[in-house]
Formats: sequence, C-alpha cells, structure tokens
Amino acid sequence: MPLVNRLKEYRAVLDVNQQQMGALVGTSRQTISQIERGDYSPSVTLALKIAKVCGVTVEDIFEYVEET
Repeated sequence: MPLVNRLKEYRAVLDVNQQQMGALVGTSRQTISQIERGDYSPSVTLALKIAKVCGVTVEDIFEYVEET
C-alpha cells in the first residue's frame, strides 16, 4: 500500500461522515470509504478537492511511501 492517508482524521476534525464528505467533494460514500481503507487511490483532482475541503495541502492528507 504505497499511498497512506489521514483522511479519516481530517474528516473527524470537520465532524462530517463519509456520506457528507463525499457530497462535499463530489463523489460517493463508498469512494471515501475505499480511500480511507487504502483500497483506492484518488485522482489528483479528487485529492485536491479533499484537501481544499479540509483546508490543508494534499501532502497533509496523502503520503506516498516507497515499497521495499
């Protein structure tokens, strides 16, 4: 899993559930859930939207970790 994320933590700070976060960024609850579990890597556009809604940079939420 080379892309780790802190989406769940930032979503908790905003006090929104997965459904609400999906609506805020224009995607489904299922997509938010998959991102949080690490089963789905968002597009650059979606990652930017998520970061904007959270008021942080993409790098604050997502981190690429090289597989060894």
